[in-house]
Amino acid sequence: MSLRDTFRRDQVFAPLRPGTRPVRPGQLDTGGKHILYMEDITVSFDGFKALNDLTLYIKPGELRCIIGPNGAGKSTLMDVITGKTRPDTGSCFFGQTMDLTRMSETEIATAGIGRKFQKPTVFPEHTALENLELAMAGPKGTWQALLQPVTGQQYDWMAQTLETVGLLAQKDQLAGALSHGQKQWLEIAMVLMQKPRLLLVDEPIAGMTRHEVERTAELLQSLAGEHSVMVVEHDMEFIRSIANTVTVLHQGSVLAEGKMQDVQNDPKVIEVYLGESA
Repeated sequence: MSLRDTFRRDQVFAPLRPGTRPVRPGQLDTGGKHILYMEDITVSFDGFKALNDLTLYIKPGELRCIIGPNGAGKSTLMDVITGKTRPDTGSCFFGQTMDLTRMSETEIATAGIGRKFQKPTVFPEHTALENLELAMAGPKGTWQALLQPVTGQQYDWMAQTLETVGLLAQKDQLAGALSHGQKQWLEIAMVLMQKPRLLLVDEPIAGMTRHEVERTAELLQSLAGEHSVMVVEHDMEFIRSIANTVTVLHQGSVLAEGKMQDVQNDPKVIEVYLGESA
């Protein structure tokens, strides 16, 4: 058995026979080494393989950075995890028991996977606090959510989340009046209101000032531990500032993976992605 095979979900849990680990339906079981198992994933679009036999594992509480040139498969990777795209082959499990390939996008979000897209999608005509109220409401309509009284416990939770992202002082400010970086942080706060165990963050610092970039680095590092955080980003200086483990994608497959220093010195990575910027 190869080293790669020892990490496979079917090998990690091979000794666990049905019934030996009681798990309620919909409950995340992280009794193994990883919170996310992607194994032999292939996704094709009109003959083009956006993902090609990709295998990736994410540990509970880790901060993982995903890099790669345009067309490497980074967005498709996140699409598979969130249920937006179904793989042609391979398996994708959230914990031991949740088969993401058989779940809807809503079911996956409810199970504990949150995604923050590159372009912030906040409600500009509502305050920062109201944005979190709407995010907390889930499938309820906008006006229904805003007219329903917020409990003291819910208010404390929203205030704590705004404090986490550095926006408590702006809680009564309209989201449309926030800076670009603040809108990014507000959307992260909105995702956090769903209590994700795995947080996917797509190019979070695009268009930010230097100060906002530094604050975003601190924020993502602070979220790791309580959450597993996967960050897709092109800015190598930013990646160096936050990365522990880096995964490099190329042509839909994992080209290299490891510590940032090791990855940036890998000749294959230098050739296909980093170049002289390494």
